[in-house]
Amino acid sequence: MIFALIDEAIQAGARLAPAAEIMGLSARTLIRWRKKAGGEDGRKGPKASPNKLSKKERQKVLDAANSPEFRDLPPKQIVPKLADKGEYLASESTFYRVLRAHAMLAHHQSSKPAVSRRPKEHVATGPWQVWSWDITYLKTPVKGMFFYLYMIVDIWSRKIISAEVHAEESMDLSARMIARACLIHGVYPPGLVLHADNGGPMKGATMLATLHMLDVVPSFSRPRVSDDNPYSESLFRTMKYRPEYPSKPFETIEKAQAWVDGFVQWYNTMHLHSAIRFVTPDERHYGHEEEILAGRHLVYEAAKHRNPNRWSGKTRNWEPVRAVRLNPEKKGDTQTIMLKAA
Repeated sequence: MIFALIDEAIQAGARLAPAAEIMGLSARTLIRWRKKAGGEDGRKGPKASPNKLSKKERQKVLDAANSPEFRDLPPKQIVPKLADKGEYLASESTFYRVLRAHAMLAHHQSSKPAVSRRPKEHVATGPWQVWSWDITYLKTPVKGMFFYLYMIVDIWSRKIISAEVHAEESMDLSARMIARACLIHGVYPPGLVLHADNGGPMKGATMLATLHMLDVVPSFSRPRVSDDNPYSESLFRTMKYRPEYPSKPFETIEKAQAWVDGFVQWYNTMHLHSAIRFVTPDERHYGHEEEILAGRHLVYEAAKHRNPNRWSGKTRNWEPVRAVRLNPEKKGDTQTIMLKAA
């Protein structure tokens, strides 16, 4: 039959290779079949699996899985329990395959496992709108013992708001730090968002009560998902990869706090941050970036005017970053900068 169709196509002006391709074959295969087996189709057709369950066997699997004894159990428990009774119907994978084919693997009860959804997106268009904070370990001379650095950062300006070293992780210490930061910086706007991980110091009752009293909106990462708190994670990485970061453990809390204070001073007042057009966090936080970036723009335009052949297009973009997003739902416009290396 197949050769009759091919011959008919060739007689109508078709070439062998394209005609064979339409039939799912190659021209070489057809030539070989003509030379062998008298020109018959050499394909043997699909092979039926000798291990495939019969219709009756599949029904037995369904009956067992839906029986009062086993209907609340997964196949990986049903199969061993059947074996204990001296009965074998199919393997665990076959049970799953049969149940999946009949749409019987979905949860329909309140015991359905919780789904971890991405945190709500928060957008900062100025300072004092969204803060991120976390705790990191600082080594001590005693193996297995650490100091704990509590650090808050304003995600819009990248300014470190507070950095305190303590001997333990505690929700009471966290609550006092947040209250102290708001008091020192005079932050009383309702709706300030404070994002953190899911640890006890972040979600303890004392901490949540303090946030409620301060009218601060709590926001939390998904459990065990560090990417949901990227600004704090990036800040800690920048700190620990500084050339002056101590190679030896901190001997005392006082020495650890002194080093951290020096880092905060450098980071806020001297570090040109790549994600905010290479101004310092303090320059952005306190409203000086517009003047600085406008000056850079004039310098670049003057350079382009002097040597226009060196510029293939526009000069570097020195427009201020208008908005910063925490856990963005989707990509923003070109003026919205996602997280870059701190």
